[in-house]
Amino acid sequence: MSRIRLAGRAAPTENDVSLTSLDHVILAVRDLAQAERQHRALFGLAPSWRGSHPHHGTANVLFRLENTYVELLAASGDGPLGSLVEAWVTASGDGPIGLAFATDDIGGCRELFEMRGLAPGPVEAGEGIDSATGAVRRWRRLALPLDRTRGVLLFPIQHDSPPDALPRARPDCDAGAAVHAIDHAVVHTTDAAAARRLYGEALGLRLAVDKEFQQWGVHLLFFRIAGITVEVAATLAGADAATALPGGHASGDADRLYGMSYRVRDIEAARSRLAAAGVDVSDVRAGRRPATRVVTVRSHACGVPTLLIEHESDRGHSRDGAA
Repeated sequence: MSRIRLAGRAAPTENDVSLTSLDHVILAVRDLAQAERQHRALFGLAPSWRGSHPHHGTANVLFRLENTYVELLAASGDGPLGSLVEAWVTASGDGPIGLAFATDDIGGCRELFEMRGLAPGPVEAGEGIDSATGAVRRWRRLALPLDRTRGVLLFPIQHDSPPDALPRARPDCDAGAAVHAIDHAVVHTTDAAAARRLYGEALGLRLAVDKEFQQWGVHLLFFRIAGITVEVAATLAGADAATALPGGHASGDADRLYGMSYRVRDIEAARSRLAAAGVDVSDVRAGRRPATRVVTVRSHACGVPTLLIEHESDRGHSRDGAA
């Protein structure tokens, strides 16, 4: 089949351009210093970066893990992104607001997403400045309208700075007791079919699981990218939403980035560390997936429903956290 042509040249296809990883997860917060303290206790890690985006009206704290990084983002001054964050936390409080996906070709990604109906804006250059060292990181990102992403902030990003410009977050404790990676991020949806089209067909993520679980009252779709799962959940008709999707269901037609699951190598050590730090944490129990054990974290997560998970394959494989 011949390739579609745009502007006199061959347009990209899914074989030419793809999202390569979950680059980072964004948590919108009102009090950045408090959110940093909470996540330092939650992760058992020192932050990788404390910085600002002067042209966007935001400040942030970053924790770089083995497979991605977590961004705590707060409004700081005037700017479009700062206004969005301020409006979000005013309406909904602290919580996860968006997912950024890495690409090696932001221009080709824009053309492909335009062909797929995501109505992307222009490619935007950005930079962040570390407040302690003055180091600068630069990137290019592609804004996608919220009405095309079902209310969740989703965008591709291409970093122009080397990966080590953002250092690995170093453990404050024994490495086995610290968070080392993201396992999955959870999105609530009001329409499983629409979410399947968005994450699978439009964004091009691999759909690994699409199944209704009557015993839990939920329809789950697992999209996988570079070893991380974006879990999309919808309440089944007739099910109790409060039970199937604890914390409440998204209203209207909008979806909501909802919960996080982080990996640790020693779940007992992680639980003991959290309890000693005053974090409200459950007992260790078997996970729903085979060969996993989990604990639920009920505080120090900026209101985000949070799970720590130990995979049997990870147990005992401690790392020192060096970048």
